[in-house]
Amino acid sequence: MIRILLVEPMNLLRGALTATLSREEDLTVVADLARLDEAPGMARAVPPDVAVVNVGLLAGDGLESFTRLSAEQPRCATLVLAGPDAPARLHRALDVHVRGVIGTQAAPHELVRAIRQVSRGERVIDARLAVAMVAARPSPLSAREADVLRIAGSGVPSAEVAATLHLTAGTVRNYMSVILRKTGARNRLEAVRVAENAGWLT
Repeated sequence: MIRILLVEPMNLLRGALTATLSREEDLTVVADLARLDEAPGMARAVPPDVAVVNVGLLAGDGLESFTRLSAEQPRCATLVLAGPDAPARLHRALDVHVRGVIGTQAAPHELVRAIRQVSRGERVIDARLAVAMVAARPSPLSAREADVLRIAGSGVPSAEVAATLHLTAGTVRNYMSVILRKTGARNRLEAVRVAENAGWLT
């Protein structure tokens, strides 16, 4: 029996995945969680063979939780669920050495097969996601523009961005105008989201 720890923030999707996987005779979902920070503790209570994790959780505190989970459960393989519209997140998943990546648009039998494969120690990369990563548009941002957007994305005012990068406030405003035009965004937060999803800030 393959014991699965499922971590998916969307309640509806998490419930559907749990129901789908539970129908398989050789699979059992030992826990389904909405947050990755709960995973290490749950895994200590019910050690899983495979962790199925939404790629969007592999950032910030979630990445720290994943690192802890991997260290405490070295025999647990991780299969990441990802959409084709966020190549940066896919690269991040591969950077943390997950065993497999499968698309959220995959058929149920493809997910089941991928879980069985990673549990046997095999590597799984969804071909559709691999194509999406290769086809991702090159960044239109210069290195300095990316620096400005990365710092501005933390929510600090333009004056602090300027001080951090040793620029004038006017220069930062000029950079932001160019960034908004290149990303097609209406404001800095939207520009950050566009750039992160496209992988331009990694």
